[in-house]
Amino acid sequence: VKELSSHLAEFTVIDVRPPSARAHAPFPHPHRVLDESSHDQFAALPKDTRLAFLCHHGNSSRQAAEHFRGLGFTQVHNVEGGIDAWSTEVDASVPRY
Repeated sequence: VKELSSHLAEFTVIDVRPPSARAHAPFPHPHRVLDESSHDQFAALPKDTRLAFLCHHGNSSRQAAEHFRGLGFTQVHNVEGGIDAWSTEVDASVPRY
């Protein structure tokens, strides 16, 4: 999370959490949401787009990152610790759940 916070402008941050989790603890920077309706839009991005996947603790985002690596993306990152680590290590104003 600290690396991402230092390089936010370089990444397309993709939140993979369900709507209720995003509503409770929104990521406070520009980002996009991965769901069934947006998957194809992301898959069509240039394969060298720097993607950073975010979830609650880093497990669901890891799966999403691996999926996009499998689609041929070369700059894929998992935000280890997820929004929970963001709250404790970067921005305490983000609620924990």
